[in-house]
Amino acid sequence: MTEFDPCLTAIIANRIESIIREMTQTLMRATRSTVINSARDFSCSICTADDQLLMASDGLPIHLFGSHLQTRTMTEFHAGDIAEGDCYLHNDPYNGNTHAADHSFLVPVFFEGEHLFTAVAKAHQADIGNAEPTNYMAGAADIYEEGALIFPAVRVQRNYRTQEDIVRMCRARIRVPDQWYGDFLAAISSARSGERRLKELCARYGLTTIKAFSRAWLDYSERRMEQVIRGLPAAILRNSGTHDPFGTLLPKGIPLTVGIDIDPEAARITLDLTDNIDNVNCGFNASEATATSAVLTGVFNSIDSTVPRNSGAFRRITVLLREGSVAGKPAFPHSCSVATTNVADRLVNIVQSAFAGIGDGWGLAEGGVGQGAGLAVVSGTDPRAKGRPYVNQMFTAGAGGPGCATADGWPTYTLPVVAGLPLRDAVEVDELKYPIAFRSLRILPGTGGAGRFRGAPAIEVAYGPREISFEAHWPCDGTYYPANGVRGGQNGLRARHFRVKEGGERDELPNIVSIRLQPGEYVIGSHASGGGYGNPLERDPARVLHDVLEGYEDAGRAHDVYGVVLTGSVHDGDLAIDLQRTDELRERHAGGSGAAGPDQDGSVPQDVLRSI
Repeated sequence: MTEFDPCLTAIIANRIESIIREMTQTLMRATRSTVINSARDFSCSICTADDQLLMASDGLPIHLFGSHLQTRTMTEFHAGDIAEGDCYLHNDPYNGNTHAADHSFLVPVFFEGEHLFTAVAKAHQADIGNAEPTNYMAGAADIYEEGALIFPAVRVQRNYRTQEDIVRMCRARIRVPDQWYGDFLAAISSARSGERRLKELCARYGLTTIKAFSRAWLDYSERRMEQVIRGLPAAILRNSGTHDPFGTLLPKGIPLTVGIDIDPEAARITLDLTDNIDNVNCGFNASEATATSAVLTGVFNSIDSTVPRNSGAFRRITVLLREGSVAGKPAFPHSCSVATTNVADRLVNIVQSAFAGIGDGWGLAEGGVGQGAGLAVVSGTDPRAKGRPYVNQMFTAGAGGPGCATADGWPTYTLPVVAGLPLRDAVEVDELKYPIAFRSLRILPGTGGAGRFRGAPAIEVAYGPREISFEAHWPCDGTYYPANGVRGGQNGLRARHFRVKEGGERDELPNIVSIRLQPGEYVIGSHASGGGYGNPLERDPARVLHDVLEGYEDAGRAHDVYGVVLTGSVHDGDLAIDLQRTDELRERHAGGSGAAGPDQDGSVPQDVLRSI
């Protein structure tokens, strides 16, 4: 392979993608924590020896787009000492990783004595030794108060043998040591499976061909991105958003802004995050990896989906960060405990919604944000297992996805940083594994941001302890500032949570929750919904009818918001559209102030409020 061969390039690219899929299956099926094997909060990728992301498959954007930053740390910290049989554990957010809860296992892959690739398996941990039993220490002023064990690309295997000192250190600190150790072995096995298959690939095609492929694949990816950018209109965009307030630490929230320069002639997009505030004294600071990944995600959400997501495509995108910024490169020891979600979610949103400013057909609305009760970290002791401690993050419910120019938002979106890729826990499995009882898990009709293409509706979840109390922690954004609609679309619904006492009395909870629930009590809450895209009066009436039949919308909103007149009833099975009266109603709406918008400001409609 001495020159670009499109057929051979495609064949090898697909082989490497299959290797990553095997790594993914290995990790998912071998781990112990449900946050990994049930929710699939992990990602696998392959980087080149010179620290470029070569390929990723079906992983989370917030994990993957910074993979090469992690391998860069490995090669810098261990220059001249990286050998076959090594494996490195990396979770340092100040040196290329996302946040401390994401343990990345880096395995350098050698062939004929040369370091060619690094296999990366990154998995969110159930517990990392934080001061509290949660991996999201929102109130931590710095890394010391956070309490996590930090591994800056620490060698955990040499010549394929585990460094037992590291294992003993972790087992002595982590609340669920056996569970962690099982996940530790599974992640290493995942990376090792990638190593084995890559060696087989190199043996099949030869060193010269594989090295030529790596260059050709990244160059091809750059050309694809260049082609896409040349097809965009020239534009200078600026957009802003705000993360929710957090008590006296952040009484007005965190203002965020991004500048976007689209230059088709130079085939380059510049994303400027330098005009953001300094690091805050709590856990919401984005790391370099998460700030970069978030804005890249916003761009990739807004362009041709067939462009490869790798360092070749990244060459055409410049991300400007500022040292010591809340959306930049954090200054040690400011905490980045919640770096993978809250601020990063807002950055995804303001980038993709900025693209909607180009014109109709571009960009997306904002997706729902906030790790609410359905994404809580729960912990306690299990009387069914002789009082054995447990810690795990649930993935039973998440925020609703955004409407875009061609489709409605996904109910299974979860958060902007993961874009619908995690799996939802089965409540039956969670009840089997932990002493927890679920009371409800349902979609709330009429809560999605209305639009020509609507945002996904809110999801309600309710649960509590069975026999013995447990703790629940969640850092929920989106309780003050909803997901915004674009191009005439309406805003999504804000999140709300309540503690319900044994007698039925309800107390509304703040956005950042650390709570112990007693037997007989439970929490109930609705996650945020997604914003709408385009004028609701332009939505196809057939889609509105379908939404009412499926329970995504109600007949009242069909009339008041979408201007669609329905006859008959769902109960009788004869619900239908009165097209003539619909046209008349829409004309009246268009001639007046427009469709009514009970959720335009993100507030909870009264019927929904009564239900929760």
